[in-house]
Amino acid sequence: MKKILKYCDKPLLFMMILYSILGLIIIFSASSVSAVLRYKVASSYFFIRQLIFVLLSFFVGFYVILRIPTSKYKILTPLLVTGILASLVGLFFYGVISNNAQSWYRIGFFNLQPAEFAKSVLIIYMAVFYQRSLKKKNVSLYYNLIPLAIALIIFILVAMQPDLGGALIIAGIAFLIFLIIPMERQNQLKLFKTLGIAGIVLVFALLYSGKDFLNSRQLSRLQFQNPCSRYTEDTGYQVCNGFIAIHNGGLFGVGLGNSTQKYLYLPEAHTDFIFPILVEELGAIAGVCVLIGYVYILYRILKIGNAAKGNIRNMILCYGTFALILLHLLVNLMGVLALIPLTGVPIPFLTYGGSFTINLILMLFIVQRVAYENYEKRVKKELEF
Repeated sequence: MKKILKYCDKPLLFMMILYSILGLIIIFSASSVSAVLRYKVASSYFFIRQLIFVLLSFFVGFYVILRIPTSKYKILTPLLVTGILASLVGLFFYGVISNNAQSWYRIGFFNLQPAEFAKSVLIIYMAVFYQRSLKKKNVSLYYNLIPLAIALIIFILVAMQPDLGGALIIAGIAFLIFLIIPMERQNQLKLFKTLGIAGIVLVFALLYSGKDFLNSRQLSRLQFQNPCSRYTEDTGYQVCNGFIAIHNGGLFGVGLGNSTQKYLYLPEAHTDFIFPILVEELGAIAGVCVLIGYVYILYRILKIGNAAKGNIRNMILCYGTFALILLHLLVNLMGVLALIPLTGVPIPFLTYGGSFTINLILMLFIVQRVAYENYEKRVKKELEF
């Protein structure tokens, strides 16, 4: 264990710890008022729960994930895929409804959201699948589309909850991973043509199915521009208050804990709109520094993935984690800034939420395991000379 820790990526580990601490601080500040006034619990309620999620994630990461070679994932993959598909189907029968979506299982004090774990399971499955596929000979070209078919099933099940934001991120992760699969350009073009035709057929099937793919609440979110002109409407209220929070913060903020928008002006201040609260309290300069930190985290992940070249499984594990974090950042921030429709997607480390936090940190520990295996590969090459 000491050897693994010695040769894991120290800068990335430092950023994981730093952003986890920052997230805890901001969640405590953003949630303290709504915890008392809206949920009728102690001001530290969400902070304590998030602290448990973070500590649990790091414990499992250090003592389980770092110890398991990525080559062993092929044994776990069938169970993981079967389990996630079964859990997504089970939501329609046993799921808890919250915010008009049936996306959670209530397990004691913890609400489990399978869609979050579906993202990591899909990344692991595609990594294992394409590692095997590239080793096989005389395999049909269209065999490589099997993971995308699994991704499509997951996409549909998540979208039906409905959780369109989560579904789109799942689709984005699958597509971005597929782009990096090494294959001849001619074969790649054939597969893209097949995917294009399948996409057109799917769109027409949805349009002429006689059913609305988007419910009225989701359709209303397509009105996302100029939110402050609709301040009294659901389509503009939250985003406009997010703008007000960012404006209040100025360059240097009003001080940690001194946000006014968290006094129920932003009903989801500790979840979807936590970044505007951060900017209001710490200022635009701090907000930009946080974004630069995210860029550095993504850079470290890419560096580890690039060092894993020759091992497609480990490359996909890193690039998939990169896509997971990048897509969450883009969708959350662009939604908060009214550049795209608001979809309720969490921002990494800062947003309150057990399933998302656990899934994110464990995927980063998988990247750390890849970093260690990169070290082992370098040592092996040096010994061969």
